[in-house]
Amino acid sequence: MGGFDNPSSSAIEDEPLDIKCYEAKLRKKLKFFFMNPIEKWKTKRRFPYKFLVQIIKIALVTIQISLFAHTRYNYVNYAWNNRITFSNLFLMGWDSVREVYSYPPSIGPLAIYKQIDFYKAINHALSGYKNINGTIGPYSYANENNYMTPPSLCVYQYKKGYIFGFNESYVFNNEVVKECCQVSLNRSHIEQDICIDKSKIEFSALVKATLDFPLKTVNFNVAGLLSQPDCYQFNITIVLDNAGMDGQMVLSLDTEPIRLQCKGNVEYITNNTIIAIITTTLNVSVILICALSFVLCVRAIARAQQLKQETVNFFLQYNQRDLSLEGRWEFWNLWYIMIIINDILIIIGSCIKEEIERKQVVGDQWNTCSVCLGTGNLLVWFGVLRYLGFFKTYNVVILTLKKAFPKVIRFLLCALLIYAGFTFCGWLVLGPYHIKFRTLASTSECLFSLINGDDMFATFSIITVKSTTLWWYSRIYLYSFISLYIYVVLSLFISIIMDAYETIKLYYKEGFPKNDLQIFMSERAEEIFFEREDLFPRPQRRNNIRSIVRGLCCCNIAWKTLSKGQPCKIEDNTNFWPFCTEGSKNILTAHNGMHLDVNPMRHLSSCSPSTVIQLDKT
Repeated sequence: MGGFDNPSSSAIEDEPLDIKCYEAKLRKKLKFFFMNPIEKWKTKRRFPYKFLVQIIKIALVTIQISLFAHTRYNYVNYAWNNRITFSNLFLMGWDSVREVYSYPPSIGPLAIYKQIDFYKAINHALSGYKNINGTIGPYSYANENNYMTPPSLCVYQYKKGYIFGFNESYVFNNEVVKECCQVSLNRSHIEQDICIDKSKIEFSALVKATLDFPLKTVNFNVAGLLSQPDCYQFNITIVLDNAGMDGQMVLSLDTEPIRLQCKGNVEYITNNTIIAIITTTLNVSVILICALSFVLCVRAIARAQQLKQETVNFFLQYNQRDLSLEGRWEFWNLWYIMIIINDILIIIGSCIKEEIERKQVVGDQWNTCSVCLGTGNLLVWFGVLRYLGFFKTYNVVILTLKKAFPKVIRFLLCALLIYAGFTFCGWLVLGPYHIKFRTLASTSECLFSLINGDDMFATFSIITVKSTTLWWYSRIYLYSFISLYIYVVLSLFISIIMDAYETIKLYYKEGFPKNDLQIFMSERAEEIFFEREDLFPRPQRRNNIRSIVRGLCCCNIAWKTLSKGQPCKIEDNTNFWPFCTEGSKNILTAHNGMHLDVNPMRHLSSCSPSTVIQLDKT
């Protein structure tokens, strides 16, 4: 800061005008720093580059995720429909009613109850696997020569598990042993296979059994303007779950789709090279614009911290006090931090998306890509609120949320404690008798929906309990929770928001409260008025041309006049004349016509050119 930061310069105590010049400059820097882009444009015609970058980023990212959402929907829908197909082909007893999920479910779980049905279920799956070429779907075996790969059968059972119910005795070892083998496809019945004989299945100790085999297929449906046919391998797992040991073995099927590189006899003639180039260009453009946004925001935060440190040092050295915590937080722009986070997420998601579209990823990366792009786009649109806040009408909403946020957090903490109590109580008491309370997560979701008034009557009527005490307890429990949260907690929550809104309206009328930093910036900074005794040095102080020129500097003497070493011609009609105090005018009059035969740049070393304002505009 010129003479302020240079230890070799003259002592500031000897020349107090240096401090006042520096204070004016610092105040001016702070005021400009906290201006919004519109105010900066009006003040210095500084173009809002970050605002323009964010607008371009919103447009590009929205177009990108719109295209990706369509592609991802086709992929997920294709995988789900194949799972339904495999369930019809390989699960014994599967019905089309199970293809549509409903709540509460209209039918019970698909299960088997007899030992012979266990073998029938496996035989049914193996039969469907053998005859896969007869299906409507274009499925093939995973072997390169289209030969059947032997399925893998794994049996999980306790090491020892013998039950003698007639005399209430048992032999039990809770260690779970896993045995796997390759099932021969030459046998007509699975129970005749040597693999099953080696497993020695004891149903009283059986935990679960799994049957695994892969299939390959090619999806022509996705071939269009933006994509080529896709090749997939589906790893199919049929699970016979007996973990409940309640006589009901639940039968289910799961598939894991893996995207493969198409090769071999797969031929595809395409003329969509231009579309592929456009898609890649869009991804690269998004990555570049997000990288630019990231750099601009990081630079803005770094400059803010430098200015904060400069302000803190000034307060400590010349105000003999530290800058308050609230004042320090003014230099942290949380909007920029949020933009940095969404830039990182969008860059990661765009890179994964490009790899998916180029088919360079073997496996399932769709979910990772969608989470990154979706969350990044969410934060991008949140960032628009910052620019809406530049207008008074929209800024009221943002300031209300900001004002109410601390109180809302404290209120929600108290409400959460009560909510947790109701959640654990409902899970414990009603869980065995109510479908909505069977797990801790479903209990919490049920209570949250009750707060919004959803499905209340069904919650009351679904409970199935023979105990009259539990029936009355469930009524008291539900009525208490609904009454407390709908009529008390929500009303208090709304009152907190309304109180913050009324406070903001009052601030707009009477002025917003200011911290020490804002008070410092609100002081007059356009010009500095000095008393005559400050400009005319006392006997113990040096009376030289340098001190006088510094005084003229702070009174906005035209820079071009001094830099040429010409006489300072003072006229009453000059633009800068009304801004100087009487003492300054006297000095200017006394030195009128005096030629500065010394280098004026040396005399103005302590007054930065940014402090001198040239007011004579022609």
